[in-house]
Amino acid sequence: MNKLKTKDFMYSSIFAAVISVLGFLVFPLPFSPVPVTGQSLGIMLAGCLLTTRQAAMAVGTFLLIGIAGVPVFAGGTAGIGILLGPRGGYLIGFLVGAIIISILKKRFNSVIGLGFANVIGGIVVVYLFGVLWLNWVTGMGIQAAFAGGALPFIPGDIFKAVVASIVGYKVNKRMEDM
Repeated sequence: MNKLKTKDFMYSSIFAAVISVLGFLVFPLPFSPVPVTGQSLGIMLAGCLLTTRQAAMAVGTFLLIGIAGVPVFAGGTAGIGILLGPRGGYLIGFLVGAIIISILKKRFNSVIGLGFANVIGGIVVVYLFGVLWLNWVTGMGIQAAFAGGALPFIPGDIFKAVVASIVGYKVNKRMEDM
């Protein structure tokens, strides 16, 4: 196993901060316990720009500091209760999604490839964890959980996937040229 380097800690802490700050961009929906936030963009960017290890460290750090009580979750919330509540599946999905995006980007490092990676990891995986958890925690049923916890977010998350793919591709290309 490769040793962790200073840049691994540096990049992962920067992205943990980016994901946290994007949590303050929040738009509550009256029909869903899950708000619209900018955090999914941060997850997609972490997956696009960081190594798999760095992406896992970034999202893991974000989750741990939120569980510890630092208000980094959507809308400045924190604590284990958020992780165990209706939004918890999305937060766990963030970790798995960022890792999957980072793994896929190695195979498909083009704008379209990053778009594919972001849709799979940043949307499908996050929604899978989120909707299943929402269904389990609230008992609302899988169709209602999908209708309230995924359907209204699809257009915005597709937009975020496009933005993350373009930014990710351009930054990665620039880093290769250096």
